[in-house]
Amino acid sequence: MKKFGVGIIGYGWAATAHIEAIRHTGLAEVKAIYSSRELDRSSVEAAHGPGIRLYSDLSELLRDPDIDVVDITSHPWKHREQAEAAARAKKHIILEKPMALSWEDCQSLASVIQSCGVGFTLCFECRFSSQFLATRSLIDEGLIGDVHYGEVDYYHGIGPWYGQFSWNVKRSGGGSSLLSAGCHALDGLLLCLGDDVHSVHSFSTRSSNAHFAEYEYDTTSVTILKFHSGKVGKTASVIDCLQPYYFHTHLVGSMGSLLDNKVHFHGVPGLNKAKWSELSFGLVDSGDVSDHPYQSQFTQFFESLANGGPMPLTGLKESLRTHQVLFAADQSAATGKPVNLPQN
Repeated sequence: MKKFGVGIIGYGWAATAHIEAIRHTGLAEVKAIYSSRELDRSSVEAAHGPGIRLYSDLSELLRDPDIDVVDITSHPWKHREQAEAAARAKKHIILEKPMALSWEDCQSLASVIQSCGVGFTLCFECRFSSQFLATRSLIDEGLIGDVHYGEVDYYHGIGPWYGQFSWNVKRSGGGSSLLSAGCHALDGLLLCLGDDVHSVHSFSTRSSNAHFAEYEYDTTSVTILKFHSGKVGKTASVIDCLQPYYFHTHLVGSMGSLLDNKVHFHGVPGLNKAKWSELSFGLVDSGDVSDHPYQSQFTQFFESLANGGPMPLTGLKESLRTHQVLFAADQSAATGKPVNLPQN
């Protein structure tokens, strides 16, 4: 199979992780990089090898006939415009989260992607982590019975010591606690409980610590979700904590429970009912993009393009629904009232 040619849009921390993940798929090759700032060719070649073309004009990269796929890793406020331009240029799209900074912009982007008929995946890569692949399989096999309650929470202090802090603090940059980072936890909850969300009720607050004073929005939110199926879920997004990174997962079913990488099977004879049993998968336990399962996600994306099939788990439909729930949660936090969603 001919390798897909990939053009990278934006060259920062996420891009360097994406480039290595793309290379290791064996299915694609990075042909070009666009950056709004001048790049040093020798540094790029030292990091990624020779032969990568460097563009300072996005339209030139999008006209490059060797580019089949663009991978957009730029700042969030550029995502919609750049992704729509890529779709109109008939390039398939890998897009870092979030899709856009408003629900209206997400809808606009989705409409353009659909009308142009290009492939799309959003970097909700935690769905491809060993933790969530195993968790979803455990649910599907019914090993803890019918899950009626779940919580997936994001704890990661994004303060001045963190690279994205300077723009993440702005409403026009990070947007909200959920949008800037906690979206991974909300997306994980929807993966585990389903996307048939009936209503959301969200509350927000913020730390008094001076490290987080520059934020233009509340840095902690708690969102309660009610599903049409009758399930209930909760997501906390806490980006003003002073603690190690923690991606908390707790699912409660009719035959047992799962807590992070531990499980309790009530109906299995011989197990100590007073203790958890440990599962062998690795946890989502780092905010470092170099630790994220991009390679698994990108492999699946390139295979879906080659086969002409839909992208599983992180395609346009799933990505759009998570953002719809997210923006409803932020609306609820702002108004103090629950928000109902249309059935998906």
